[in-house]
Amino acid sequence: MREHLRDTFWFAPTAAMVLIFVLWTGASALDAAIVRLLQEHQNLAEIDELIRIVNDIKPVVSTVSSAMMTFIGVVFSISLVAVQMASGQFTPRVVRIFVRSRITKLTFAVFLSTFTLSLLVLTSFESEAEARHVTTVPIVQSVLTLLMVALSLFLFIAYVNSTLRLMRVGHVVDRITGECLRVLDRMPRGDFDEALGPERGRIGYVGQSGVLRDVNIARLVRAAKAQGVVLRLLPRIGDFVVPGTPLLSVHGSGQGDGPTRSALRYTVMVGVERTFHQDLAFGLRQLCDIALRALSHAINDPTTAVLCLDRIVQLLTVLANRPLGAVGHPDGRGEIRLVQDVPSWADLVDLAFAEIRLCAVGSPQVTRRIMAGLDDLLRIAPGERRQPLLRQRELLAQAVMLAVPEAERAFALEPDRQGIG
Repeated sequence: MREHLRDTFWFAPTAAMVLIFVLWTGASALDAAIVRLLQEHQNLAEIDELIRIVNDIKPVVSTVSSAMMTFIGVVFSISLVAVQMASGQFTPRVVRIFVRSRITKLTFAVFLSTFTLSLLVLTSFESEAEARHVTTVPIVQSVLTLLMVALSLFLFIAYVNSTLRLMRVGHVVDRITGECLRVLDRMPRGDFDEALGPERGRIGYVGQSGVLRDVNIARLVRAAKAQGVVLRLLPRIGDFVVPGTPLLSVHGSGQGDGPTRSALRYTVMVGVERTFHQDLAFGLRQLCDIALRALSHAINDPTTAVLCLDRIVQLLTVLANRPLGAVGHPDGRGEIRLVQDVPSWADLVDLAFAEIRLCAVGSPQVTRRIMAGLDDLLRIAPGERRQPLLRQRELLAQAVMLAVPEAERAFALEPDRQGIG
């Protein structure tokens, strides 16, 4: 549910407007209580002073109510153009950064809340100016509106800064890398190598076609424990599934049946695009997409590709000594009930370098950075993980030998962490 709501743009503004309505109700009741208290104590001069203050504030509130919606439209129209430019320059996947941005949703929510509050406050102004007969003076509501306006201005500055950062490739790449590292911190270690029991059946996927975004591990573990079996998730996170696709295999030697359809409800989430939540390879995929677009003939920006390779090497360095492969999820007693496959080391190395290597043959800046990155990883990776790196190094050398003049081959294959500086 949290991941679903983060991918929507309606929840935060709607919740904020409901909250501001509740806040306005409380402020309105407080204003009425203040007036009643002053009338009971015959402090009519204080009531007159409050009326004078709110009459001075009323034009400001009226201006805010009429201008805020126009302000919202102009700001977000310009922002959508900036996001479109960023997606065209980098990759369409960066749009998800804008959609999931907390500052974006907070700004939009506060803007709409300020507009809603200003309209509600205007309904509290009374035409009655006699201190003895007035029922409410919206002084608390007016002050609250001014505070919301001030908050809107501060958030506007933060929002503009965030949007401008989205247009800078360095910040986009850093954001992707940071999210990928957080996924690595949350994911369990893929060191499950036990033999499962005999396969007793398979459970097909039922639902709409789409990308497998994540699974409810706790619910699957409970369903397997209730039947005394072990479940294995057949597709990997990020795979495209259609109705009927084998989703789970049931293993075990007991007499219990596999989980029922009702027990497996809400255990998988399928959407139109991948998400970082449980997808180990999605960060590398985005970095490769940005690098590939930068190396295209239409853009021809090898420096951006080198920037992406810096982060790719960083992620692979973190993964170099991490157990990868099948992940076993235990129940409360420590018995494995769910097995989930994650990309292997060879899969991640191929994802990181294969496509970039094919597009970078004519760019010595990128080939030199790839060679330096592979050399760094070869020094870090354990012996059993050197072969995929050596394979990529050999394939790059062969491609350069075939495509680059002999006089420039040594230069193109010389390791350099900055490419050509």
